[in-house]
Amino acid sequence: MTLTPAEADKILADDFAPWVQALGLSTVETGARHAVLRLPWSEQLAREGGGLSGQALMAAADTACVVALSAARGGFAPMTTVQQSTSFQRAVSGRDVLVHAVVTKLGRRIAFLDITLTAEDAEEPAARATTVYALG
Repeated sequence: MTLTPAEADKILADDFAPWVQALGLSTVETGARHAVLRLPWSEQLAREGGGLSGQALMAAADTACVVALSAARGGFAPMTTVQQSTSFQRAVSGRDVLVHAVVTKLGRRIAFLDITLTAEDAEEPAARATTVYALG
């Protein structure tokens, strides 16, 4: 059983620190092994020069992984980020970002995910990330 977007939004509201909630993430889509979250554009998340900060993008990617793993596992359970690697490819300014996290391997104790972060209505990604999670 996968999560609905409404159930995923409840995880965002109930299980994340206030500073993560302040990103304003919302769930666009969930599936058996993926989730798509929206990171809304905000001047507060921009760095000098007007581009969305890498820290905000990395936090959004990490958060999308928790939602994707929760969808794959049928609900939220404790998990810990073990590794995250992010490559930034282009700046995002003035547009929301869609964060697409895909579970590529789900074991009993460890999971691997690929994440693509793309400015809304753009064809090319702004960033790509990979993560490894320890599952509780």
